[in-house]
Amino acid sequence: MFPAFLHLRSRRVVVVGGGPVAASKLDALLTVGADITVIAPDVRAEIEERPVKVVRRRFEASDLDGAWWVVAAAPSEVNRQVLEAADERRIFVNAVDDPAHATAYLGGVVRRAGMTVAISTDGRAPALAGLMREAIDAWLPHDLERWMTAADEAREQWKRDGVPMHHRRPHLLERLNRLYDRDE
Repeated sequence: MFPAFLHLRSRRVVVVGGGPVAASKLDALLTVGADITVIAPDVRAEIEERPVKVVRRRFEASDLDGAWWVVAAAPSEVNRQVLEAADERRIFVNAVDDPAHATAYLGGVVRRAGMTVAISTDGRAPALAGLMREAIDAWLPHDLERWMTAADEAREQWKRDGVPMHHRRPHLLERLNRLYDRDE
């Protein structure tokens, strides 16, 4: 699998399905500012209450026109139709718990202080990815915001001073260590 992070702000995302699985995908998409359309004959009230466009009907291939990302959270047969339509349009599909009809797999995600860590099991073991997410979240330093600020400041200095890329990591490590020298 090729790991990537998608910039979906203001980009059209189609969620096919109106049940609890579809509803569970909305928070992450809304957090990144996606323009979401939910398509399903039956839609849960919790979806209707969200700032998303709801289309109450069966999926049609043209629903994917102009989409950047698709979440298929419907029965397997519908997910298959979504995959076929997405393939024709060269759009990646996350088919929730249906790897046979997916071209993209979501993993466990930790977001803290502007850092995002994602864990994938290539769609094989979502529960294991969740456990790993919890372990990584517990492992990350509690003062990660200080690390990010130090990295921002260092990057500005490196760009200003023309520091070559291969020198940056050792410099950053020294700078992070100095954060704790001051604490003593």
